[in-house]
Amino acid sequence: MSQLETAVQQLKNDLIRMWNLVISQMEKSRLSILEADKGLAHEVRINEKRVDAFELKIDMDSENILLLKNPVAGDLRLVISVLKINYNLERIGDYANTFARIAEDIEEPWPEEVFKRTHIPEMYYIVQSMLQESLQALQQQDKKLIKELFLSDKKLDRYNEEANQVVSTLIREHPEQTHDYLEAYTVMRKLERAGDHVLNIGEELIFLFDAIVIKHNKSAIS
Repeated sequence: MSQLETAVQQLKNDLIRMWNLVISQMEKSRLSILEADKGLAHEVRINEKRVDAFELKIDMDSENILLLKNPVAGDLRLVISVLKINYNLERIGDYANTFARIAEDIEEPWPEEVFKRTHIPEMYYIVQSMLQESLQALQQQDKKLIKELFLSDKKLDRYNEEANQVVSTLIREHPEQTHDYLEAYTVMRKLERAGDHVLNIGEELIFLFDAIVIKHNKSAIS
């Protein structure tokens, strides 16, 4: 194996490790929100430094490969894709950290009615599924899984479109819990944004597999 091949494989391995860490961060943040678990929230907050460290390492290694090893064709696409996927994973990790911060401030678990009406558990499930499917798509080079990402994101968009009305209604009904409902609104909005970042990852995977930029041409995934 050449030095370039070794460096590219290590870069891909580091990206997968970061991917799994972000998936873990999201899962722990989910439980910390649903169960007001300050211990899990604290774990997420500590591990945020690991996410940031991965982002910096992957960026530096990608730049070194581009500058020093002159990759071409598939290797070049992989490095470019890794750089962009790395950014999107770091942003999702930031959202998990925000959720953990919110969980740290929760005095007692939110009423079940809040989760039922905001669909926060369902939104978490969708985002986690999208993260898992996108990682699987990379490992298996499976474009069918990428198509599923776009369908899942539409569900997140529908829940997010209802957020203003749902939270406003909850505040009118229980004004004493306004702070909690505004925090729930923040969770909903950032979960929807997390889904957008996974879609960005899906677009980068299409570029990696087929050398096609689909930002303005979603039919390319068909």
